[in-house]
Amino acid sequence: MNLFGTLNYIQASAPTNASENEFVFGRMSGITRYLYENLPSYAVAGYVVFLLVFILSAIVYKLGFAKNDLSLIKNVIIYIFLFIGCIVLTFLALFLPMIEGLIVASLILILYKIRLWREKREEKRAAS
Repeated sequence: MNLFGTLNYIQASAPTNASENEFVFGRMSGITRYLYENLPSYAVAGYVVFLLVFILSAIVYKLGFAKNDLSLIKNVIIYIFLFIGCIVLTFLALFLPMIEGLIVASLILILYKIRLWREKREEKRAAS
C-alpha cells in the first residue's frame, strides 16, 4: 500500500450536514478556515495548511535559530525533525492561529535581521 492510499484511508470523512460545516468552520482559525472553504477538497486544503506551516516554521528557524557553521548532514537532520514536528503543528493549526502566529514571528525576525544588518553596515562605515 502506498503512502497516499494510507493517508486517504485514515482521513476523516467530510461533514455531510450544513450545520456541522458551520459549526466546524466557525471554530477554525482565520487562514485555515479560508483555505478549507475555498480550496477544491479538504485533502488539498490539509496539504496546503501543512505546507504553509512547514515553510513558515523553516523561515522562523532560519531567521531566529539556525547556526551558520553546521554541516550539511546536521542541517538535513534538523529539517527532517522540523518536518515531523510540523505534522503536530498542522493539527494544532486547525483550531488555533498557528499560521498567523508564524507569520507574525517571521515578520518580527525579518525586521530584526534588517535592523541588525543596518547597524553592522553603519559600524563598518564609522570604522573606515
